[in-house]
Amino acid sequence: MLSKHLAALLVSVLCAAPAFAGAAGDLKLDEPLRVRARSPRGTVRVIVQTAGGAAVERSARLVSRLGGRPGRRLSALRAVSAEVPESALAALAADGQVRKVSLDREVWPTMDRTGATIGAPAVREALGVDGTGVGVAIVDSGVTGWHDDLGFGPLAWFQDWTGTGQRITHFADFVGGYPDPYDDYGHGTHVAGVIAGNGESSGGARAGVAPGASLIALKVLDRNGRGYISDVIAAIDYAVAYRDYFNIRVLNLSVAAGVYESYDTDPLTLAAKRAVEKGIVVVTAAGNFGENAERQTQYGGVTSPGNAPWVLTVGASSHMGTAPRADDTVAGFSSRGPGRFDYAAKPDIVAPGVGLVSLSEPRSTLYRTRPQNRVWGLLQGGQAPYLSLSGTSMAAPVVAGTVALMLQANPTLTPNAVKAILQYTAETRSSYDHLTQGAGFLSTRGAVELASAMAGWTPEPIDSSAWNKHIIWGSHRVGGGALDAGANAWATNIVWGTVATPDGENIVWGTLCQSADCADTVWGTASGENIVWGTVGDGENIVWGTAGEHENIVWGTACGGNDCENIVWGTVDGENIVWGTVGGENIVWGTAHPGNVVWGTRARR
Repeated sequence: MLSKHLAALLVSVLCAAPAFAGAAGDLKLDEPLRVRARSPRGTVRVIVQTAGGAAVERSARLVSRLGGRPGRRLSALRAVSAEVPESALAALAADGQVRKVSLDREVWPTMDRTGATIGAPAVREALGVDGTGVGVAIVDSGVTGWHDDLGFGPLAWFQDWTGTGQRITHFADFVGGYPDPYDDYGHGTHVAGVIAGNGESSGGARAGVAPGASLIALKVLDRNGRGYISDVIAAIDYAVAYRDYFNIRVLNLSVAAGVYESYDTDPLTLAAKRAVEKGIVVVTAAGNFGENAERQTQYGGVTSPGNAPWVLTVGASSHMGTAPRADDTVAGFSSRGPGRFDYAAKPDIVAPGVGLVSLSEPRSTLYRTRPQNRVWGLLQGGQAPYLSLSGTSMAAPVVAGTVALMLQANPTLTPNAVKAILQYTAETRSSYDHLTQGAGFLSTRGAVELASAMAGWTPEPIDSSAWNKHIIWGSHRVGGGALDAGANAWATNIVWGTVATPDGENIVWGTLCQSADCADTVWGTASGENIVWGTVGDGENIVWGTAGEHENIVWGTACGGNDCENIVWGTVDGENIVWGTVGGENIVWGTAHPGNVVWGTRARR
């Protein structure tokens, strides 16, 4: 078991009350800013949330008086981003019109058999859906302005342009402010190809999941693949503002930031929530912190905004170079749950994210620095049209493309309904727990077939024998029934995992099946008695948390081997949360200074 000394060390790092809380204003600073205010070293980028109205501009002027530099206004958040001296943080927080000051955290990318593995080509051929009419917003490093696989032709960038025949219907630059599409890092172009590339340069072999979808590229990462959450928040709010104009139903976030507070207060996760409440399915990468520097498995590395229950969080699987599913594995780098602070069970699902071949931008940083990853198309010579990349950054757009297919087949689906269908039709592996694989491995064909059936049409009989037939609602894995299209769990005002509606009604997600395997269920109809959340199962369906009379749930091991002792992750009083392994090396969270976080290891300065 963990030593008492190590347990005490971790508890003191993760659960102790902040030491810097002298004045009332100091409590408005988030955790990393309190650390910086204690030992100021220079300047820091922040997001200043205000009481709204004129307070935003008043706070911007205050930033200037304190020797800082105000930046982007975030109207939906009633905030302004700024760069301020760390020595001025306490004075900024003490202002009566300032409600909260958060670190403007850095974000980073979370990086032909894939389609066959998930069943995407079969969906396009048998069901006749390719994402046409569905807008997918890509918050990333931009998009190339030239690639054949994106169907580019002469572009006219004016408001009433319809974008007929083009994959990119709109581009907005939150980094440099340029009007025309470009991608100097190359990551966003790769993501765009995974979602909607048409395979032109490879005779269709490298086509994306939903080649008919329309893409809205929102650039938030620079040429080095770095950015800030204030720009990501601005891009998300931009997508919400233009959701009707471009029919934006899906938003892909293959970017990640550190977790320093609850998802109920994090400006980034709350921006994602605003999008979900408007009916946009937010797909985000889980992060690439499933292993430490010694390649040992670690839990608790899910990044923001993937730690929030309202987003669809995607881990990475590997198809192992084959189309059949039997040998698929979860990628070692894929972040495992639960999330920090709120301890939500994550990821929601896993999808192929190892060695994905997609579009390249020859003028980008990734193309120049990774010549070994270049992949040729039909023509040799010149520049390679493709790159092979790995990461949960690649897995997320596989799911985003799948969602586009689902929404073309059934436009009435809400974000919660989409997540439920994806989880219900996923394929589980008994060798992985649900904090590693989520509800299981993505089945695009199963998800689109069930989405279609719930809309009232079934082009051919559905083979559901490989489906998981469970969803992970909050910390519980629940099954024993069929999804009900009219269930109150799918409403846009319901946070995934809650126990009751805002009106106090029980959450209902499905109906009891007439047979053990739900084979005779008529999807979308009331085939039996409603299933109320928490009434199915006998306690073995707890994914994370406590069971019965506050018994501890054991879901990890001290060193990952069969002969190791179990680690209890969480106790009755909620204080003794231990994130680590024997020896103290595998600490995911909590370092002396936020600038020195080394994911998966103790920070070494």
